[in-house]
Amino acid sequence: MNYWLMKSEPEAFGINDLKNRPNQTEHWDGVRNYQARNMMRDEMKLGDLVFFYHSNCAEPGIVGIMEVAREGYPDFLAFDPDDIHFDPKSDPDKPTWMMVDVKYVRTLTRTITLTELKQKPELSDWALLRRGNRLSIMPVSKQQWDFILALE
Repeated sequence: MNYWLMKSEPEAFGINDLKNRPNQTEHWDGVRNYQARNMMRDEMKLGDLVFFYHSNCAEPGIVGIMEVAREGYPDFLAFDPDDIHFDPKSDPDKPTWMMVDVKYVRTLTRTITLTELKQKPELSDWALLRRGNRLSIMPVSKQQWDFILALE
């Protein structure tokens, strides 16, 4: 099993949006970074656990847990000219962008904030805490996963 963190702005799509979806499942679309796309396409597997991270908000942090419910497949929104994630260079026969489906597992009892995470030397080498990190999807080691859950 692999562990991940996926970021979303809560005003666009937050933990409660996922929780309130039919079957508490939704596709994770709109990723337009090649490294993040490659992780969804090549590395994320059915049943992997994922931290849901609220970004670009008053108090960024980990708010919940999801699991991968469907492995990587073409992001069909890239082909829709009426969608904000449209990419005219993406070809349905050879898609550029991928997505996975995620399923709500639970909301954390409290938000584990970015500020708190930065104060933990045990997490100092984690990609999320590196200056300038812009990835919306990143791996989490089993040790980091367990440590973060213990903060809850």
